[in-house]
Amino acid sequence: MTKKLTTTGVLLALSLVLSMLRIFDAPYGGSVTPASMLPIIILSLLYGTKWGLLTGTVFAILSMLLTGFPAPPVGNAASYLLVFFLDYILAFGFLGLASFFYKLYGKKPLSIPLSAATVIFLRFLCHFASGILIWSAYAWEGYGAAAYSFLYNGSYMLFELLITTAAAFAARNFISKLLK
Repeated sequence: MTKKLTTTGVLLALSLVLSMLRIFDAPYGGSVTPASMLPIIILSLLYGTKWGLLTGTVFAILSMLLTGFPAPPVGNAASYLLVFFLDYILAFGFLGLASFFYKLYGKKPLSIPLSAATVIFLRFLCHFASGILIWSAYAWEGYGAAAYSFLYNGSYMLFELLITTAAAFAARNFISKLLK
């Protein structure tokens, strides 16, 4: 248990540091980072889905505390709760499903980047839903809520997905050895 907690602490800290090294910041939230989600994904692969979900949730809470919680355009309690759950708890918690998808894809080295891409896509879906339900007040003129949310969240999440998947692909052999 000491090794598990130590590894979690180190990888969680690495994920938080990488999340602060932003390549791009979107104006209303969201950013492109140097594979800041990969350490959480690795924790899921190492210790299973439950531990991954817990770690993703802890990351979400720490991230909110360290970077701030954006105020939704409609400042009612329901909007704040939706931001909390969709943009943080669910979005980053879903990273913990990497272990589930790794097993589903056959526990092969290429299953690692494929699992990473899948959970990052699930994270995108959370932000996409949030954009429709909460952030549509910022929609560009002539764009509906869904189109705005897709383009806005896709503008940074596509790069986050590509960078994290490429990093997982590059590290797949190393990660495979850790899993044995």
